[in-house]
Amino acid sequence: MARGEPVTVEPVVGEPAAVADLGGERALLVADVHAGIEVGLRYERGVELDSRADARRERLCDLIRETDADRLVVLGDLAHRIGAPDGDEREELAALIRAVTDRVPMTLVEGNHDAGVAEAFADELDVIGADGGVLDGTVAACHGHTWPAPALLDADVVCTGHEHPQVRLEDAVGGSRVERAWLRGDLDPAAFTEAGTEADLPDDPPELVVFPAFNERSGGTWVNVEGQSFLAPYLPAALPAADAYLLDGTRLGEYRRV
Repeated sequence: MARGEPVTVEPVVGEPAAVADLGGERALLVADVHAGIEVGLRYERGVELDSRADARRERLCDLIRETDADRLVVLGDLAHRIGAPDGDEREELAALIRAVTDRVPMTLVEGNHDAGVAEAFADELDVIGADGGVLDGTVAACHGHTWPAPALLDADVVCTGHEHPQVRLEDAVGGSRVERAWLRGDLDPAAFTEAGTEADLPDDPPELVVFPAFNERSGGTWVNVEGQSFLAPYLPAALPAADAYLLDGTRLGEYRRV
């Protein structure tokens, strides 16, 4: 299938977010907000951290304003704890969703941490199922924890989360730091579809964009460290060659060689 004019999913410099034109709408896209992560870490690991709920909510709202977005699209894991939200986590989600939807409509692509979120906030959210969907005919979205719908291959760009890509960078004296990163490259359609699935594989594959986690406390996959296991069932095979980019826009080159 021949592609039309190139579609741009443009990262916001310095932020784990991107903008895209969706059929006349300007959308702000983020992945892995993990609202309530501090509540989850308290219950899961006994770790006590000061809540950054207000800062996360304010940053999302600031980004909507700064990018002049008409819609917010969350590529899964809006919530952190797996299960229906309750208690402090539900309160944080309610405040975040209310703050966003007072400004623009909000679309949630269901992630593995979003069980019960769509039901709990059905009146406030537009929801796309876990196998993803095509947002406007050119940009597709999925979370990444399960095999995506073959229809996503008809898009020009596929946006996905779940992986929380990070790079481990070393300096000349042996020090190191870990930073969130984007992965971008041509998608291998055969590796993007579950074995045994009947799908028409395009000759001109879409680009795959793997989003960094919006939540800086959620950890991630060190994509340039040998032996790291990827989380998405189609990665890394669906990205046989991909470049890594830091949030500030620095291109690091092929991610395996960083």
